[in-house]
Amino acid sequence: MTDAYTLDALTQALKGLPGVGIKSAARMAFHLMQRDRAAATRLSRALQEAVERVRHCSRCHTFTDSEVCATCQDAGRDNSKLCVVETPADQSAIERTASFKGLYFVLMGKLSPLDGIGPKDIGLAKLLDRAVDGEVQEVILATNFTAEGEATAHVIAEMLKSKGLHVTRLARGVPAGSELEYVDLGTIAHALVDRR
Repeated sequence: MTDAYTLDALTQALKGLPGVGIKSAARMAFHLMQRDRAAATRLSRALQEAVERVRHCSRCHTFTDSEVCATCQDAGRDNSKLCVVETPADQSAIERTASFKGLYFVLMGKLSPLDGIGPKDIGLAKLLDRAVDGEVQEVILATNFTAEGEATAHVIAEMLKSKGLHVTRLARGVPAGSELEYVDLGTIAHALVDRR
């Protein structure tokens, strides 16, 4: 009975990961136990170490294992530009483009009143403190183009504009290499409105 319970507990823990259903979780659990116990041990140790050491950067709120993350410590970054993103994954995506050399603020979420997530839950007060530090000249809103992301960007823009900051929003439009007939109508409409 305890053997089945232990394996079930592992499956349930894996099912908690985003995009992992019960069948995928069970397949992973069986694979780790049957074929790759060394990987299971490494995964367990890595998770334990991450839980113990990873925290939020005191400046940008992203994940780090030190007081201030490497990006915020980088003297080569442009302190006058602050890019606001929803998650560390969004920050990572922008970094992979190698086209932004400023700093970040990671909200760790987005406004979602239906889910009970308000301004305090995503650190808007901390963002305001960071944005009005005297160095930031432009705040780039890079929240996702979902209803919640748009609402979050709107609230942040109004908050920062009232403090005299220059606020911009990521452009959106037709993806490179695509054909117009296959692009959704909302994207085409936004591309027309945001044309340059």
